[in-house]
Amino acid sequence: MTIEIAALRQPNPAEDRAYDAAARKAMRVLVPMIILIYLFSFLDRSNVALAKPAFQHELGIGPAAYGLGSGLFFLVYAFLEVPSNLIAYRIGPRRWISRIAVTWGAVSAAMIFVRGDYSFYALRLLLGAAEAGLFPALLYLITCWFAYRERAIVVSWLYLGPPIALIFGNPLGGALMTLDGTGGLRGWQWMFLIEGLPTILIGVFLWFKLPDRPRAAAWLTADEAGLLERRAIATVEQHAAIEAKGWARALASPTTLLIGLIYFLNQVGWLGLVFFTPSAIHQMNVTSPLLVGVLSSSIGIGALIGVLVVPRVHRRVSSDSLFLAAVTIGFLLCGLGFSTTTDHVLKLLLIICGSAFGVGVLPVYWAIAMRQLNGVQAAAGLAAINTMGLTGGFVGPYLFGIAESWSGHSSSGFVVIAICSAVALVPIFLLSRIRRDPEAAPPAGVTQAALE
Repeated sequence: MTIEIAALRQPNPAEDRAYDAAARKAMRVLVPMIILIYLFSFLDRSNVALAKPAFQHELGIGPAAYGLGSGLFFLVYAFLEVPSNLIAYRIGPRRWISRIAVTWGAVSAAMIFVRGDYSFYALRLLLGAAEAGLFPALLYLITCWFAYRERAIVVSWLYLGPPIALIFGNPLGGALMTLDGTGGLRGWQWMFLIEGLPTILIGVFLWFKLPDRPRAAAWLTADEAGLLERRAIATVEQHAAIEAKGWARALASPTTLLIGLIYFLNQVGWLGLVFFTPSAIHQMNVTSPLLVGVLSSSIGIGALIGVLVVPRVHRRVSSDSLFLAAVTIGFLLCGLGFSTTTDHVLKLLLIICGSAFGVGVLPVYWAIAMRQLNGVQAAAGLAAINTMGLTGGFVGPYLFGIAESWSGHSSSGFVVIAICSAVALVPIFLLSRIRRDPEAAPPAGVTQAALE
């Protein structure tokens, strides 16, 4: 991933107004499409959480095996992310995003063929391989269309996809689970089939309707397309090839390592929460699959609140480290509270609060990283941080599964959130001790709000 900043130029109010109008027009068309595809990606990777009780009772897939299979998605996803994005750069984001959608939709639908541990592992690995590179490909698409300031806005819209997927996807999945026995298929098979097939259609739709660049959009005038491309290209160009020693410096940077570790620990807790909340709700004596799905949507409600509120509060706080510590402690208390209380209403409230802390802080991590890293270190360091976070997606569900295997209760896995949050306070403290490089300050013309 690269950071591009608006090049210095002479003010031109008329051109600025024309650009703003063209950018708004482009956002109205592109933003719904990228939110839709990212929404379905999160839906198809996380709907397995609703199938967990059925997997255990019907197929003998225990909590530890389920946690391992859920996490394997992120392991192969992280491994293939960079090669996948290089292909997107080579053949164009439209073709590659469409290919990703069609193949992951097919693999998601093929989850109906799970018969035990090993078939579950294999299909989760294939799903991660099929979906690898989607997020960076979407980011690359955004850089082809918009200048620096608008990119921050579009990425913030993109982050709405996962919460919306959880809010509407979990009740939908629960409803599909009630089709158990219809047409000779189990309820979980109907869920995977019906939620996977639309993704294939979306991929075909994007092939015809998602333009790679402004000049390929029939709904833009030639002047609008030219202006959008000039502003998108008129940025500080990064070197096409990054020297090995540049990568080494970035990976050895204390800032990269500390932020990556904080992000990793966050993802261990957050993705464990995503994949084990439905089973925890099921163990609250909730037997209806539909009701489990509806109550599980509380994860998405909390995540949506977090994305909308936490970054805005961060902009009003002068100390990044104190803010990160406060949000992390909040996440810690939610995990600890859920694992110790027996009050079901309080547990649902803690799921909402935990999701708000766990997801709302993600844009803040990137804002802090972009302020601390610049040049070659930004290009390499941000990619390394993202990879470390994806690795947390493998570890989190696996640890939750082991915790449940030991205790027999899904709620015990929430202790993992408390432990990881407590450990994260150490790198947060160490990060506060690193003096910011004055050369990493935002360049002229780029506001602090744009970075955050």
